[in-house]
Amino acid sequence: MKAQPKQPERAASTLASPPDVPLELVIPDCCNIGIMVRALLFVNGAVLAAMLISAASLQAGMLAFVEASMLVELACLTSLFALCGMRRLIRTVPPWAQRLACVLVPAAITGLIIHYVLSDNGAAVSLSRVGVPEGILCAALFGGVLQHYFELRTRAFSPALAEARLQALQARIRPHFLFNSLNAVLSLIRTEPRRAETTLEDLADLYRILMRDARDVTTLGNEVRIGMQYLSIEKVRLGERLQVEWNMDEISGDTLQRATVPALLLQPLLENAIHYGVEPSPQRALVRVGVRRVRDRIEIAITNPFHENIVSTGNHMALNNIRERLALLYDVEGELTTGVSNGLFAVHLSLPYRKAGT
Repeated sequence: MKAQPKQPERAASTLASPPDVPLELVIPDCCNIGIMVRALLFVNGAVLAAMLISAASLQAGMLAFVEASMLVELACLTSLFALCGMRRLIRTVPPWAQRLACVLVPAAITGLIIHYVLSDNGAAVSLSRVGVPEGILCAALFGGVLQHYFELRTRAFSPALAEARLQALQARIRPHFLFNSLNAVLSLIRTEPRRAETTLEDLADLYRILMRDARDVTTLGNEVRIGMQYLSIEKVRLGERLQVEWNMDEISGDTLQRATVPALLLQPLLENAIHYGVEPSPQRALVRVGVRRVRDRIEIAITNPFHENIVSTGNHMALNNIRERLALLYDVEGELTTGVSNGLFAVHLSLPYRKAGT
């Protein structure tokens, strides 16, 4: 589907209010594959180390770990699934209650497993020495340590979000972008007054959104609308040199309204495509934007002409910042890749499909 970058009426229909996000969310996203893998590796590694230290030999320690793994894996996976299912409720309570849940849920599940599942005579011999109090204490300790680790990890990445907002604002307030846009509008006032008015409305709306929105996530439809408004402004400035092709045949309007993505994710990528792919080109340059849903994932692809003589240090900084934000919000489930092929620079984003409010 080919479309002009300016489609305010249709794009506005895809806009939905961003979901309410807690001021402080300290419970890990146990539905995330990366967090599940890290938790399992940590617990298994700690148990293995404890078995090897207490065993008389390496062989005896490995045998004890294999026998204990029945309890370890069952308790870990059940606790992660339970916290995953409870996250929508737990995230609405104060931070201290979230931390307490990360301790109590694994402790309770481990105690129940030891008492009801592994207390019969057929249980592994090495587990017969593990009582309910010891299991509860170990599970509570693991839950508290892992929650604290993931909370510290989130805080370590959080400056990337503030930096991304600051860079986005600074990029929008760059004098050349503002002055060139206003000059382009002035040139249209007499010949195309309606288009000049629409462009000023887009410019004002873009500034208003960037100055007002301080939340971490928004809807995919909102991101598409902002991207279209930005390209509409650049179209006035660059004229026929900028050609835009949108491909959204493989995504429904309902998905655009419900899917959540990091705020100010698409627009900086479009700006890079304009700055490094269109502005240096003396001829017409085509920017392609593809948005689609593939099963439980959102795929976004942007291509623009590649110029080898252009130094793109700023481009790499912007891409690295987006990668850090994806790592914070999605861990290993979010991916940004780039490449050059057939004279085109391509950016590909892959995100898990998450509905607003989940």
